[in-house]
Amino acid sequence: MSTQQQKQPILKKISKGLTVSSVITGSTFFHGPPVLALGLTKLIKKSPKIDETNINITNSWLGVNNWLIDHVLPELKWDISIDDDLDLSMQGRYLMTCNHQSWVDTTVNQYFGLKRMPLTRFFTKWELIFIPFVGQAFKILGFPMMKRHSKEQIAKNPELKNKDMEEARKACEQLLSQPFTLLNYLEGTRFTPEKKAKQGSPYTNLLKPKAGGLALALNILGNDIDALVDMTIVYPDGAPGYGEFWLGDVSRIAVNLRKIDIPDWVLGGNYEEDALYREHFQQWVDQLWTEKDMLISQMKQKYQSETT
Repeated sequence: MSTQQQKQPILKKISKGLTVSSVITGSTFFHGPPVLALGLTKLIKKSPKIDETNINITNSWLGVNNWLIDHVLPELKWDISIDDDLDLSMQGRYLMTCNHQSWVDTTVNQYFGLKRMPLTRFFTKWELIFIPFVGQAFKILGFPMMKRHSKEQIAKNPELKNKDMEEARKACEQLLSQPFTLLNYLEGTRFTPEKKAKQGSPYTNLLKPKAGGLALALNILGNDIDALVDMTIVYPDGAPGYGEFWLGDVSRIAVNLRKIDIPDWVLGGNYEEDALYREHFQQWVDQLWTEKDMLISQMKQKYQSETT
Protein backbone atom coordinates (compact mmCIF):
# COMPACT_ATOMS: atom_id res chain seq x y z
CA MET A 1 0.00 0.00 0.00
CA SER A 2 1.42 3.42 -0.97
CA THR A 3 1.94 6.26 1.48
CA GLN A 4 -0.81 8.19 -0.31
CA GLN A 5 -3.28 5.31 0.16
CA GLN A 6 -2.40 5.09 3.86
CA LYS A 7 -2.98 8.80 4.35
CA GLN A 8 -6.35 8.82 2.62
CA PRO A 9 -8.46 7.32 5.48
CA ILE A 10 -6.73 9.62 7.98
CA LEU A 11 -7.36 12.68 5.83
CA LYS A 12 -10.96 11.61 5.37
CA LYS A 13 -11.46 11.33 9.12
CA ILE A 14 -9.84 14.71 9.72
CA SER A 15 -12.17 16.21 7.12
CA LYS A 16 -15.21 14.63 8.77
CA GLY A 17 -14.11 15.76 12.20
CA LEU A 18 -13.62 19.36 11.08
CA THR A 19 -16.94 19.39 9.25
CA VAL A 20 -18.92 17.93 12.15
CA SER A 21 -17.33 20.12 14.83
CA SER A 22 -17.69 23.27 12.72
CA VAL A 23 -21.33 22.66 11.82
CA ILE A 24 -22.44 21.61 15.33
CA THR A 25 -20.61 24.56 16.92
CA GLY A 26 -22.07 27.01 14.42
CA SER A 27 -25.55 25.52 14.79
CA THR A 28 -25.34 25.72 18.59
CA PHE A 29 -24.36 29.39 18.52
CA PHE A 30 -27.16 30.05 16.02
CA HIS A 31 -29.93 28.21 17.88
CA GLY A 32 -28.80 28.66 21.49
CA PRO A 33 -29.23 32.42 22.06
CA PRO A 34 -32.89 32.51 20.94
CA VAL A 35 -33.73 29.65 23.32
CA LEU A 36 -32.05 31.41 26.22
CA ALA A 37 -33.60 34.77 25.32
CA LEU A 38 -37.10 33.34 25.12
CA GLY A 39 -36.46 31.48 28.36
CA LEU A 40 -35.74 34.77 30.10
CA THR A 41 -39.03 36.20 28.88
CA LYS A 42 -40.81 33.38 30.75
CA LEU A 43 -39.65 35.00 33.98
CA ILE A 44 -41.90 37.93 33.08
CA LYS A 45 -44.76 36.18 31.33
CA LYS A 46 -45.39 32.47 30.94
CA SER A 47 -46.80 31.50 27.57
CA PRO A 48 -47.38 28.14 25.83
CA LYS A 49 -46.34 29.87 22.62
CA ILE A 50 -42.87 30.51 24.06
CA ASP A 51 -42.52 26.84 25.00
CA GLU A 52 -43.67 25.78 21.54
CA THR A 53 -41.21 28.15 19.85
CA ASN A 54 -38.31 26.93 21.98
CA ILE A 55 -39.13 23.32 21.15
CA ASN A 56 -39.25 24.17 17.44
CA ILE A 57 -35.84 25.86 17.70
CA THR A 58 -34.42 22.85 19.53
CA ASN A 59 -35.84 20.50 16.91
CA SER A 60 -34.19 22.64 14.25
CA TRP A 61 -30.86 22.18 16.06
CA LEU A 62 -31.47 18.41 16.18
CA GLY A 63 -32.37 18.54 12.49
CA VAL A 64 -28.92 19.91 11.70
CA ASN A 65 -27.33 17.03 13.63
CA ASN A 66 -29.48 14.53 11.75
CA TRP A 67 -28.53 16.15 8.44
CA LEU A 68 -24.89 15.62 9.35
CA ILE A 69 -25.54 11.95 10.10
CA ASP A 70 -27.26 11.46 6.74
CA HIS A 71 -24.73 13.39 4.65
CA VAL A 72 -21.38 13.17 6.45
CA LEU A 73 -21.92 9.55 7.56
CA PRO A 74 -23.68 8.08 4.49
CA GLU A 75 -22.01 4.71 5.04
CA LEU A 76 -23.88 4.28 8.32
CA LYS A 77 -26.70 1.74 7.90
CA TRP A 78 -29.78 1.85 10.11
CA ASP A 79 -31.99 -1.11 10.96
CA ILE A 80 -35.06 0.36 12.69
CA SER A 81 -38.03 -1.80 13.63
CA ILE A 82 -41.22 -0.66 15.37
CA ASP A 83 -43.71 -3.20 16.70
CA ASP A 84 -47.08 -3.11 14.94
CA ASP A 85 -49.02 -2.28 18.13
CA LEU A 86 -46.95 0.87 18.78
CA ASP A 87 -48.57 3.92 17.18
CA LEU A 88 -46.26 6.91 17.57
CA SER A 89 -47.32 10.53 17.17
CA MET A 90 -45.70 13.94 17.46
CA GLN A 91 -48.63 14.87 19.71
CA GLY A 92 -48.22 11.87 22.02
CA ARG A 93 -47.14 11.56 25.64
CA TYR A 94 -44.66 8.79 26.22
CA LEU A 95 -42.49 7.30 28.92
CA MET A 96 -39.48 5.55 27.39
CA THR A 97 -36.97 3.06 28.77
CA CYS A 98 -33.74 2.20 26.99
CA ASN A 99 -30.54 0.21 27.47
CA HIS A 100 -27.42 2.33 27.86
CA GLN A 101 -24.01 1.55 26.33
CA SER A 102 -22.57 4.79 25.00
CA TRP A 103 -22.98 8.57 24.83
CA VAL A 104 -24.09 7.81 21.27
CA ASP A 105 -27.36 6.35 22.65
CA THR A 106 -28.86 9.83 23.10
CA THR A 107 -27.87 10.79 19.55
CA VAL A 108 -29.53 7.60 18.28
CA ASN A 109 -32.67 8.47 20.25
CA GLN A 110 -32.72 11.97 18.79
CA TYR A 111 -32.12 10.71 15.24
CA PHE A 112 -34.97 8.25 15.52
CA GLY A 113 -37.41 10.45 17.38
CA LEU A 114 -37.11 13.82 15.64
CA LYS A 115 -39.95 13.22 13.19
CA ARG A 116 -41.72 10.43 15.06
CA MET A 117 -42.09 11.55 18.69
CA PRO A 118 -42.12 14.71 20.82
CA LEU A 119 -38.84 16.15 22.06
CA THR A 120 -37.12 13.65 24.36
CA ARG A 121 -36.34 14.83 27.87
CA PHE A 122 -34.75 13.00 30.78
CA PHE A 123 -34.21 13.53 34.49
CA THR A 124 -31.20 15.71 35.23
CA LYS A 125 -29.47 16.83 38.41
CA TRP A 126 -30.28 20.31 39.64
CA GLU A 127 -26.54 21.04 39.88
CA LEU A 128 -26.38 21.13 36.06
CA ILE A 129 -28.21 24.45 36.18
CA PHE A 130 -24.84 26.05 36.95
CA ILE A 131 -23.25 24.83 33.71
CA PRO A 132 -23.32 27.83 31.33
CA PHE A 133 -25.87 27.54 28.52
CA VAL A 134 -26.42 23.78 28.88
CA GLY A 135 -27.99 23.88 32.33
CA GLN A 136 -30.16 26.84 31.51
CA ALA A 137 -31.32 25.20 28.27
CA PHE A 138 -32.36 22.05 30.16
CA LYS A 139 -34.40 24.16 32.56
CA ILE A 140 -36.02 26.25 29.84
CA LEU A 141 -36.94 23.20 27.76
CA GLY A 142 -38.67 21.51 30.68
CA PHE A 143 -36.18 18.77 31.54
CA PRO A 144 -37.15 17.54 35.03
CA MET A 145 -34.36 18.86 37.26
CA MET A 146 -34.19 17.32 40.71
CA LYS A 147 -32.39 18.22 43.90
CA ARG A 148 -31.41 14.80 45.17
CA HIS A 149 -30.33 14.37 48.77
CA SER A 150 -28.02 11.61 50.00
CA LYS A 151 -29.13 8.85 52.35
CA GLU A 152 -27.00 10.45 55.05
CA GLN A 153 -28.73 13.81 54.61
CA ILE A 154 -32.17 12.18 54.68
CA ALA A 155 -31.24 10.20 57.79
CA LYS A 156 -30.39 13.45 59.56
CA ASN A 157 -33.48 15.21 58.21
CA PRO A 158 -36.24 12.77 57.14
CA GLU A 159 -38.33 15.65 55.75
CA LEU A 160 -35.87 15.90 52.85
CA LYS A 161 -37.18 12.58 51.49
CA ASN A 162 -40.67 13.98 51.05
CA LYS A 163 -39.19 17.15 49.60
CA ASP A 164 -37.34 15.13 46.96
CA MET A 165 -40.56 13.36 46.00
CA GLU A 166 -42.47 16.62 45.83
CA GLU A 167 -39.81 18.16 43.59
CA ALA A 168 -40.01 15.12 41.29
CA ARG A 169 -43.80 15.34 41.17
CA LYS A 170 -43.74 19.01 40.24
CA ALA A 171 -41.08 18.43 37.60
CA CYS A 172 -43.08 15.65 35.95
CA GLU A 173 -46.41 17.46 36.15
CA GLN A 174 -44.93 20.41 34.28
CA LEU A 175 -44.60 18.14 31.25
CA LEU A 176 -48.36 17.55 31.07
CA SER A 177 -49.03 20.91 29.43
CA GLN A 178 -47.54 19.66 26.14
CA PRO A 179 -46.58 16.49 24.21
CA PHE A 180 -43.49 14.84 25.65
CA THR A 181 -41.17 11.86 25.66
CA LEU A 182 -39.56 11.22 29.05
CA LEU A 183 -36.57 8.89 28.78
CA ASN A 184 -35.24 6.73 31.60
CA TYR A 185 -32.02 4.71 31.31
CA LEU A 186 -32.95 2.10 33.90
CA GLU A 187 -29.40 0.80 34.26
CA GLY A 188 -28.35 4.20 35.56
CA THR A 189 -24.94 4.02 33.88
CA ARG A 190 -23.39 2.75 30.68
CA PHE A 191 -23.01 -1.02 30.32
CA THR A 192 -19.54 -2.53 30.34
CA PRO A 193 -18.51 -6.15 30.97
CA GLU A 194 -16.55 -4.93 34.03
CA LYS A 195 -19.62 -3.26 35.55
CA LYS A 196 -21.71 -6.34 34.78
CA ALA A 197 -19.23 -8.59 36.59
CA LYS A 198 -18.96 -6.23 39.55
CA GLN A 199 -22.76 -6.12 39.89
CA GLY A 200 -23.22 -9.83 39.43
CA SER A 201 -25.88 -8.96 36.88
CA PRO A 202 -27.96 -12.00 35.88
CA TYR A 203 -28.41 -10.64 32.35
CA THR A 204 -26.14 -11.31 29.40
CA ASN A 205 -26.32 -7.86 27.82
CA LEU A 206 -27.62 -5.57 30.58
CA LEU A 207 -26.87 -4.23 34.00
CA LYS A 208 -29.43 -4.58 36.77
CA PRO A 209 -32.34 -2.15 36.32
CA LYS A 210 -33.05 0.55 38.89
CA ALA A 211 -36.83 0.45 39.15
CA GLY A 212 -37.42 3.44 41.42
CA GLY A 213 -37.29 6.13 38.74
CA LEU A 214 -39.72 4.31 36.49
CA ALA A 215 -42.07 3.65 39.42
CA LEU A 216 -42.03 7.34 40.27
CA ALA A 217 -42.75 8.44 36.70
CA LEU A 218 -45.58 5.92 36.33
CA ASN A 219 -47.05 6.97 39.67
CA ILE A 220 -47.13 10.63 38.60
CA LEU A 221 -47.79 10.37 34.86
CA GLY A 222 -49.12 6.86 34.30
CA ASN A 223 -52.77 7.84 33.89
CA ASP A 224 -51.91 10.54 31.36
CA ILE A 225 -49.45 8.82 29.00
CA ASP A 226 -50.26 7.24 25.66
CA ALA A 227 -47.71 4.45 25.97
CA LEU A 228 -44.75 3.05 27.85
CA VAL A 229 -42.17 2.54 25.09
CA ASP A 230 -39.09 0.35 25.36
CA MET A 231 -36.23 1.23 23.02
CA THR A 232 -33.46 -1.30 22.44
CA ILE A 233 -30.23 -0.17 20.77
CA VAL A 234 -27.65 -2.62 19.43
CA TYR A 235 -24.28 -1.75 17.90
CA PRO A 236 -23.43 -4.94 15.96
CA ASP A 237 -19.74 -4.02 15.80
CA GLY A 238 -19.46 -2.97 19.44
CA ALA A 239 -20.54 0.09 21.41
CA PRO A 240 -18.70 3.13 20.00
CA GLY A 241 -17.36 6.26 21.64
CA TYR A 242 -18.87 9.60 20.69
CA GLY A 243 -15.84 10.59 18.64
CA GLU A 244 -15.77 7.24 16.85
CA PHE A 245 -19.39 7.75 15.83
CA TRP A 246 -18.85 11.17 14.26
CA LEU A 247 -15.60 10.10 12.58
CA GLY A 248 -17.47 7.41 10.67
CA ASP A 249 -16.18 4.34 12.51
CA VAL A 250 -19.70 2.96 13.05
CA SER A 251 -21.13 1.06 10.12
CA ARG A 252 -24.40 -0.32 11.56
CA ILE A 253 -26.92 0.55 14.25
CA ALA A 254 -30.03 -1.50 15.04
CA VAL A 255 -33.00 -0.06 16.92
CA ASN A 256 -36.17 -1.78 18.11
CA LEU A 257 -39.19 -0.13 19.70
CA ARG A 258 -41.93 -2.03 21.44
CA LYS A 259 -44.93 -1.08 23.51
CA ILE A 260 -44.99 -2.27 27.12
CA ASP A 261 -48.43 -3.07 28.53
CA ILE A 262 -48.87 -1.50 31.97
CA PRO A 263 -50.78 -3.73 34.41
CA ASP A 264 -53.57 -1.97 36.30
CA TRP A 265 -51.93 -2.68 39.66
CA VAL A 266 -48.82 -0.68 38.67
CA LEU A 267 -50.63 2.66 38.64
CA GLY A 268 -51.25 4.31 41.96
CA GLY A 269 -48.86 2.22 44.06
CA ASN A 270 -46.41 3.70 46.55
CA TYR A 271 -42.94 2.41 45.67
CA GLU A 272 -41.22 4.21 48.54
CA GLU A 273 -43.56 3.25 51.39
CA ASP A 274 -45.20 -0.05 50.36
CA ALA A 275 -42.66 -2.89 50.61
CA LEU A 276 -45.00 -5.46 49.01
CA TYR A 277 -45.74 -3.17 46.07
CA ARG A 278 -42.03 -2.41 45.67
CA GLU A 279 -41.16 -6.10 45.53
CA HIS A 280 -43.95 -6.77 43.03
CA PHE A 281 -42.86 -3.82 40.87
CA GLN A 282 -39.22 -4.93 40.87
CA GLN A 283 -40.30 -8.42 39.75
CA TRP A 284 -42.28 -6.87 36.90
CA VAL A 285 -39.30 -4.78 35.79
CA ASP A 286 -37.00 -7.82 36.05
CA GLN A 287 -39.33 -9.68 33.69
CA LEU A 288 -39.26 -6.78 31.22
CA TRP A 289 -35.47 -6.75 31.45
CA THR A 290 -35.27 -10.51 30.86
CA GLU A 291 -37.33 -10.08 27.68
CA LYS A 292 -35.12 -7.18 26.62
CA ASP A 293 -31.97 -9.20 27.25
CA MET A 294 -33.28 -11.98 25.01
CA LEU A 295 -34.19 -9.44 22.32
CA ILE A 296 -30.67 -7.99 22.34
CA SER A 297 -29.18 -11.47 21.98
CA GLN A 298 -31.49 -12.17 19.05
CA MET A 299 -30.56 -8.87 17.37
CA LYS A 300 -26.86 -9.58 17.81
CA GLN A 301 -27.28 -13.12 16.49
CA LYS A 302 -28.93 -11.77 13.36
CA TYR A 303 -25.86 -9.72 12.49
CA GLN A 304 -23.42 -12.47 13.44
CA SER A 305 -25.26 -14.79 11.03
CA GLU A 306 -25.00 -12.20 8.25
CA THR A 307 -21.23 -11.89 8.63
CA THR A 308 -20.47 -15.62 8.69
